[in-house]
Amino acid sequence: MSLPPEKASELKQLIHQQLSKMDVHGRIREILAETIREELAPDQQQLSTEDLIKALKRRGIIDDVMKELNFVTDNVDQELPSSPKQPVCFTDRQSTLLKKTNIDPTRRYLYLQVLGGKAFLEHLQEPEPLPGQACSTFTLCLHFRNQRFRSKPVPCACEPDFHDGFLLEVHRENLGDGTRMADSTTMLSISDPIHMVLIKTDIFAETTLVASYFLEWRSVLGSENGVTSLTVELMGVGTESKVSVGILNIKLEMYPPLNQTLSQEVVNTQLALERQKTAEKERLFLVYAKQWWREYLQIRPSHNSRLVKIFAQDENGINRPVCSYVKPLRAGRLLDTPRQAARFVNVLGYERAPVIGGGGKQEQWCTLLAFLCRNKGDCEDHANLLCSLLLGYGLEAFVCVGTKAKGVPHAWVMTCGTDGTVTFWDSLTGHRYLHKPINPDEPPAAEQPKPLYPYRTIGCVFNHQTFLGNCQPSDSVESCVFDLNDESKWKPMSEEAVKSVCAPGATTSLPPFPPLCASTIDASVTSNEIEMQLRLLVSEHRKDLGLTTVWEDQLSYLLSPALASYEFERTTSISAGNEEFQDAIRRAVPDGHTFKGFPIHFVYRNARRAFATCLRSPFCEEIICCRGDQVRLAVRVRVFTYPESACAVWIMFACECAS
Repeated sequence: MSLPPEKASELKQLIHQQLSKMDVHGRIREILAETIREELAPDQQQLSTEDLIKALKRRGIIDDVMKELNFVTDNVDQELPSSPKQPVCFTDRQSTLLKKTNIDPTRRYLYLQVLGGKAFLEHLQEPEPLPGQACSTFTLCLHFRNQRFRSKPVPCACEPDFHDGFLLEVHRENLGDGTRMADSTTMLSISDPIHMVLIKTDIFAETTLVASYFLEWRSVLGSENGVTSLTVELMGVGTESKVSVGILNIKLEMYPPLNQTLSQEVVNTQLALERQKTAEKERLFLVYAKQWWREYLQIRPSHNSRLVKIFAQDENGINRPVCSYVKPLRAGRLLDTPRQAARFVNVLGYERAPVIGGGGKQEQWCTLLAFLCRNKGDCEDHANLLCSLLLGYGLEAFVCVGTKAKGVPHAWVMTCGTDGTVTFWDSLTGHRYLHKPINPDEPPAAEQPKPLYPYRTIGCVFNHQTFLGNCQPSDSVESCVFDLNDESKWKPMSEEAVKSVCAPGATTSLPPFPPLCASTIDASVTSNEIEMQLRLLVSEHRKDLGLTTVWEDQLSYLLSPALASYEFERTTSISAGNEEFQDAIRRAVPDGHTFKGFPIHFVYRNARRAFATCLRSPFCEEIICCRGDQVRLAVRVRVFTYPESACAVWIMFACECAS
């Protein structure tokens, strides 16, 4: 394999740096002097190359070098822009935390190391976990320029033992031209921050968002040798966004090293100009939004009570335009259809933002990375993600803000078809509803469509480009007409104004959208584990009641098609395969015996928690605690995996006994 001269020189530089790091030259000189002193006969004038190589092999120097410097040709773990040649890789055996580092000499990298944490005072009194003991853990999640990384979990402590390295690809100038890399000036114009999210996972696998931080990495461009160390103070989220939760020690290093660094003054000036430009855009949008709101209230004073949401607070307590929470998002090959996307969003957990004390709901719209890493969020988080995915599939989708029964604020998604049909998508349940407006001018005797959806009022709709306030006489959903081009019914905001602060790259304060990650859960293994745990729990429960337990494996297997059919129906709204399941059960259950089955669905994988929930159902308890002659029990678990390690868990308990 021949390399271009530029790549060959890059490769030589990498090897030279690694050899220098190991001090191989010094060790060779020592062995050479020792060999000459001990082994060179008086009549010999010089030592041959073969003699020296033998001496190096004997002392293990060559083995050490080959262990340290491994050229790997397997596929890298992270997808990078396609390249006809495999990237050069070497392994640093001395680092127990980063086993394999993928290096392509044609690309510019930023190596970010997290070198421990301190002052996590909430965990000051936490005892050190014993070996093998379950404990709460911290996990650090990163997103930078369409790349995502996750640290190894470390036990929660006042000084958590983070020691991880992340190799972030920064930029390669003119993709396809491998001979040119971006210089310092070009990289200074890349304003994307490194988004860091800290997640706490307790012993029951429940996740909590601890902190969300945007790291400005470009200070490294003005540092000597392209290396700098930072102390990052992480602040809490929501109501605790002004309270420090801990400190991370971070080291940044450019790779390959920069030929020419910028002065710190130039870097600071660039960052100050960007902040100034962003602040001015946000100020102008705020002035426009205030004017728009005044005009909206002049249409009808009662509009003041409608849920017209122009700004929303993120997890850091920062007010951002709602349109910035939505962006067309493509799921690659992870999700195939809009309905499958709706099912994925539905199986992500629902949790309202935590609030200390009373006083109603705490508002918190999470950035997408924080929502995905925590794997749960409020109805607004679900609606924003579903709307983004539907926009990615080419649909005309909007987030709707309004209320459900009893005036509870709610958010859902609406799509408008080319034929005028309006469909509501509930992002929490996955249900879809066709909207047919009621005509209030019709006589009372006239038949009106009966709405099936749970929504009562609607104040506004928005997506990444459009914001519309409902200015119809009534904000009732059932009588609402969704002709969004009719300005007498929907008051629009200027699209230019929305784009000035919400378009990608419009302001440096906009968090970039991360890509979705494939599931890391093995569906078969997880299904078997939960099933075995449930069998044990059922047997123990029946033993406490003085009952024996006999499992019927064949009957358990026959329950699988039903679980697959239930998930298929949830995804597509089409029922299939029920006839075959019923026929198989009729054949399996002997004459004179009764069959009972109870299916139930969860979005978590905690078997004990699921079992406790099942026992609260009288019908399920009747099956599990079944008494009688020739009682045979069956249980089947089927885990369906989705991106971001979200999953739908279907469980079916069944029994057969003599009538």
